Amino acid sequence: MPISRTKISNFFLMAAVILLVRIGGPSNAEAEQISAGEARAIAKEAYIYGFPIVDSYRIQYAYFVNQKSPEYKASWNQIRSIPRVYTPDDKAVQTPNSDTPYSMIGMDLRSEPLVLTVPAIETDRYFSIQLIDLYTFNFDYIGSRVTGNDGGNYLIAGPNWKGQVPAGVKKVIRSETELVLGVYRTQLMNPGDIENVKKIQSNYKVQALSSFLGQSSPTPAPAIQFVQPLTAEAQKSSLDFFKILNFVLQFAPTHPSEKELFQRFAKISVGAGTSFNPEQLSPEIMKAIEQGISDAWTTFAEFKKSELDSGKTTSGEMFGTREFLKNNYLYRMAGAVVGIFANSRLEAMYPFYSVDSDGQALDGTSNRYTLHFRPGELPPVHAFWSITMYELPASLLSANSLNRYLLNSSMLPQFKREPDGGLTFFIQHESPGDENEANWLPTPKGPFFMAMRLYWPREDALSGKWVAPALKRRQ
Repeated sequence: MPISRTKISNFFLMAAVILLVRIGGPSNAEAEQISAGEARAIAKEAYIYGFPIVDSYRIQYAYFVNQKSPEYKASWNQIRSIPRVYTPDDKAVQTPNSDTPYSMIGMDLRSEPLVLTVPAIETDRYFSIQLIDLYTFNFDYIGSRVTGNDGGNYLIAGPNWKGQVPAGVKKVIRSETELVLGVYRTQLMNPGDIENVKKIQSNYKVQALSSFLGQSSPTPAPAIQFVQPLTAEAQKSSLDFFKILNFVLQFAPTHPSEKELFQRFAKISVGAGTSFNPEQLSPEIMKAIEQGISDAWTTFAEFKKSELDSGKTTSGEMFGTREFLKNNYLYRMAGAVVGIFANSRLEAMYPFYSVDSDGQALDGTSNRYTLHFRPGELPPVHAFWSITMYELPASLLSANSLNRYLLNSSMLPQFKREPDGGLTFFIQHESPGDENEANWLPTPKGPFFMAMRLYWPREDALSGKWVAPALKRRQ
């Protein structure tokens, strides 16, 4: 019996679909049709674009997937509170804050929204819930600055939810991406205040929307087969970086402003649903893509030297919403490198100290420094301020004999003041002597940097009227 042309066409169509499914989307074919120069340029652009996404995935994999990781917090859609501040033993996140005990939640919004419930908190205690999407945009906040301390229910919805605002919900907050990180910060006034913080943390709640409404649950989304992340060091050079980027992008619908960008990225097989297979690339194209990654780091180093170290660009310009950053991907990468998951500038400002007043890199091997605030010129904030020490190159808290990693405004009563009311901090490895030890922030015996944090900064700080004092090297 002869086979019709329609059946033959359907057979080949089905075969093509099966093949496409097996290989996971388009292959590296397009990468072999462009020049090495174009592949290198696109790889650089795609790496700068993708670094925050891949590094964020590395951290969230440790937090919410890998139960064997010392950094593991909880499974998705469960809040885990850490009733202590960060120490040098916490190594997953570079430049961690050690002022506010954290609570964390990884939100999977594919099947339905989540409702976050916040208790009423006393008005003089700062708290915030920073909502971070897979691009690392801070797309919204719940907390003292934005929603106040009265408590309430807040609905967090993914990009495909089309429901109405339920009764009893103060605000609906929408994410561009299907997976979201929620970072809670609850101010610790002093070491003896920890029990009060624990009580607040125990009253942070999360529910699926169906549970909140007392309805049956929708069909659950398929389980995610998470891929193994690269180490922080390996992702600086490995071509597998783009495999991980493609994996994460399937949970991040392409924004209209980036359609042309992803058409360009597709030339080297970067994009959601695309297979990036380095072993299938020609030696010439593989080398070009490796060079593109190296070029991205060269561009970052130049940006750091000319913009960050000089103070021309501040950390406050590198974190925020998509609208705030205006798709400046170098800013977004730089933010991830120097302090991923940092707050938007209205929530917190971060004057960084990486050089002294003479422009020399900071090093505690033999150098000693002072940071002086004249009377009435402490950091202007609605909440509180701190200055934290980080060792290099790890950008982690620095262990020391005092177990003191920062100085902050809660410690003001213990600081020794100048006769005129000014305040001088001693930044060095060895003790500055008993009379000055209250004002001492120990450095590592090697290179370091410091981050000042202004939580809920006042207008003088936001406008630039107030400027952080320079760090001076003592002779």
